[in-house]
Amino acid sequence: AAALQLLLADTNDPDSLRAVAESARVVIATVGPYLEHGESLVAACAAAGTDYLDLTGEPEFIDRMYLNHHATAVQTGARLVHACGFDSIPHDLGAFFTVQHLPDGVPLTVRGVARADMMISGGTLHSALAQMSRLRQMRQVEVARKKAEPRTDGRRTRARIGVPRRDAVLGVWLLPLPTVDPQIVQRSAAARADYGPDFTYTHYAGLQRATTLAATLAGVGAFVAAAQVPRLRHALGRRIPQGEGPSESRRASSWFTVDFIGEGGGKRVHTQVRGGDPGYGETAKMLAESAMSLAFDANPQASGQLTTVAAMGDNLLRRLADAGIEFRVVEDETMNTTPSPFVPPDTAEALAGLTMPLAEAMRSQRAIRRLHF
Repeated sequence: AAALQLLLADTNDPDSLRAVAESARVVIATVGPYLEHGESLVAACAAAGTDYLDLTGEPEFIDRMYLNHHATAVQTGARLVHACGFDSIPHDLGAFFTVQHLPDGVPLTVRGVARADMMISGGTLHSALAQMSRLRQMRQVEVARKKAEPRTDGRRTRARIGVPRRDAVLGVWLLPLPTVDPQIVQRSAAARADYGPDFTYTHYAGLQRATTLAATLAGVGAFVAAAQVPRLRHALGRRIPQGEGPSESRRASSWFTVDFIGEGGGKRVHTQVRGGDPGYGETAKMLAESAMSLAFDANPQASGQLTTVAAMGDNLLRRLADAGIEFRVVEDETMNTTPSPFVPPDTAEALAGLTMPLAEAMRSQRAIRRLHF
């Protein structure tokens, strides 16, 4: 370790960033908020043909990087892989793992249901507040990206916002979770033909009680509304200053699971991804193993902005399993009946009325200080 060269760079010094990019095979960025501090390093890596990884969960940043630097990276051979932490590896690799256990060549639907007991960091909180204060700009960039992206010939891939309901398979209440994760999963599906001719993904938080569902809807709605007011936004940001986070003991007791229900071709499979503290310990594994995979594994020939599945696929899945993040099949069965609705129609309509405006507003990463659902 003593022989390793230490490279110093400053986000405000393009020459120093260029020197780092030209000296490395893979660069990891943990700066944040990325929208404020991240683009200069992405630009340097794209120009140098150097692979780039980060932890962002900011949809606007990812879309802007696609518009500004994807074409350059395609030309130089650089792989720009965002969201290499809890946003969005468990969801992206989990959906990929699920698809592997479903029939080939048929329409597929997959829903992911996340549960966690964790406390977020100040950096995550401030990134989320910044995103929620830029809803109009986020939407504009999203539309511009969709216009710029090539179409998938002969195939259809979608990320849909569901409605609150009770899941009879998992026995939990489903709260639509409009984070960046569904977009990442949809892009992986668009990049790989093994997701079938017609792929649909929906993304939820799993809650034990209907009362918790209603309270969470109200609380997150209030949070989104407060983020639009500068004085309230700054007050929320002071709750956890940037650079601060949960204690070591709190991290040691944290955990996450993401359950996936995949259906297609008359078959249903229930899979699960699970691990320890998602915000720190497991995210560190995900980021480090992603970097090692890009540096040393025989991955698919691809360049430009890529998802973790499109860039590394089975190689990263194997590495994460070896690192202690569990991917498992819970149940694999042939479907005999079509599931019936789990929520009375009037209840579903009322909950959907609350959720859809919130879903349209919230295209950002988790923004609740302590998540336990």
